[in-house]
Amino acid sequence: PVCWPRSSRSARAMKSALLAACVLAAALLVCGSSTEYKRGDPVPLFANKVGPFANPSEQYEYYTLPFCAPREEERKSQHLGEVLAGDRMMKTLYQLPFLIEFTGRKLCSYTLDPPDIEAFQNAIDGDFYFEFIYDDLPVWGFIGEKETEIVHGSEQTVYYLFTHYIFSITHNGNQIIEVNWEHDPESRLDITDATAELPVTFRYSSKWVKTHLPSRDHVVKDTQQHLEIRWFSIFNSIVTVLLLTGFLATILMRVLKNDFLRYAKGEEEQAVETDESGWKLVHGDVFRYPANRELFSAILGNGVQLLCLVIGVLFLACLGVYSHYNRGALFVAALLIFAFTSGINGYVSGSMYTKMEGTNWVWSLLLSYFLFLGPFFVMATFLNFVAVAYNSSTALPFGTVVIILLILTLVSFPLCVIGGISGRNFSAPFAAPCRTTKMPREIPQLPWHRQGPVQVLMAGFLPFSAIYIELYYVFASVWGHKLYSLYGILTLVFVILIVVTSFITISLTYFQLAIEDHHWWWRSLFSGGSTGLFIFCYCIYYFNFKAKMNGFMQTSFFFGYMGIVCFGAWIMLGTVGFYSSLTFVKYIYRSIKCD
Repeated sequence: PVCWPRSSRSARAMKSALLAACVLAAALLVCGSSTEYKRGDPVPLFANKVGPFANPSEQYEYYTLPFCAPREEERKSQHLGEVLAGDRMMKTLYQLPFLIEFTGRKLCSYTLDPPDIEAFQNAIDGDFYFEFIYDDLPVWGFIGEKETEIVHGSEQTVYYLFTHYIFSITHNGNQIIEVNWEHDPESRLDITDATAELPVTFRYSSKWVKTHLPSRDHVVKDTQQHLEIRWFSIFNSIVTVLLLTGFLATILMRVLKNDFLRYAKGEEEQAVETDESGWKLVHGDVFRYPANRELFSAILGNGVQLLCLVIGVLFLACLGVYSHYNRGALFVAALLIFAFTSGINGYVSGSMYTKMEGTNWVWSLLLSYFLFLGPFFVMATFLNFVAVAYNSSTALPFGTVVIILLILTLVSFPLCVIGGISGRNFSAPFAAPCRTTKMPREIPQLPWHRQGPVQVLMAGFLPFSAIYIELYYVFASVWGHKLYSLYGILTLVFVILIVVTSFITISLTYFQLAIEDHHWWWRSLFSGGSTGLFIFCYCIYYFNFKAKMNGFMQTSFFFGYMGIVCFGAWIMLGTVGFYSSLTFVKYIYRSIKCD
């Protein structure tokens, strides 16, 4: 057999990973490519969903409200990403041919029954919006509005239904660049009285505006108008964090230098027993394997997998794959990257379990696969049942669930098993610089501020301070209606988060060893992952003070999915903290002479 050099194997693996990323990016970009038209070409308008504006997860099919619908239901064929995003597109009666302008064209006329009027009133009370899809571009608008008027000396709520839609479409000659919606304020139907039938006529108009923009990617969104303020805030946050970490790094390096000089001097004078103190005393216990090795190795495997997932998603984002017209691309990318990185999970978990001399291989492998995926699947299943109970379009169809299960069963799990076997058979030895003693050293009594829970809470504050500004924009996009496009800033913030998490965990590990506490394995993992706890606390703050979400469905979706995200952040950042601490601990104990 041919034995490739290590550098050659690494280069081939990197090329394969880049090729796979480029193929995935190309496939996702093709899904969102725009179409060229000629004057008069039909461009269908699809109705996608309606729902409360404050509750982005609470979505319903458009024709759950009594709008005039085609006689025969015709649904748009959708790819996996659109279904995962909750899109349920149906063809409408609107006809908007390319470059054809008209005003006040009649859509339909019919009579509203009292239950229909009440349905529209409830929708207006809930501040319902609708979403159309025109040439893969979203079009948003509101169902109606309500006003408070003085009638016979008392206040009364008056409901108005918008009956004249105006579509303003921007084009560059052969492509549709942007679509906007507005309503004619003179065409509002008073639907306050829900006790009698009411005739209604819907009309619509089409306006076409020429632009010099070559493609829809060049449209400047409102979110970019505050770019200077945003960069300034991010810059202030980064500078503050870097100053603090630089200050701690200087102190840590100076203390380490003094420790090395003191230990070297003690060895020369052969007075180690009288002068030695601090982290060198625990050299026989610092590499003692932690308890619950199966769980520990499973956390590390999942942490590396999630780190690869985030890097892959951000890499595709920087390539421009995600956009408001390439619907669901993020969900497809995350699903496929997660499935194909399951081998990394198995390899890292199996390798670390081998280094820690574990023997329960089957349990270790199953735990590494289901540690994150298990809670995520349980939560997603529960939330899907909630969506079904609400008759919401957010509920995934049975066929989509089957596709996801097939991907996880036929791709993800076999890769995890192959990775675990490879990690077991090809793992390098642990190579600890110091031998581990048979009897563990007793840990001295510690003051309350040097104990584990306090250190863990302290560890998460500095990394969270580096991301909380950008976290608001991410939340406003995921749990709101703002479009997120500044992925370069997000990538920069993520890099700063990793660096700060790594450094703060190293610092706390050193301080822990300096007071002769050698239980650093689990402590470093909890310290690094404590940022996930801060993120969950921010979720509670955002839900109560920043967002206007309400109702059981939206509340369960928000805290259910954000709980899983925070759990994943804990695993990922805890893994970063542990490997950083492990590298640091090996370095300092390799620099001294151990018995």
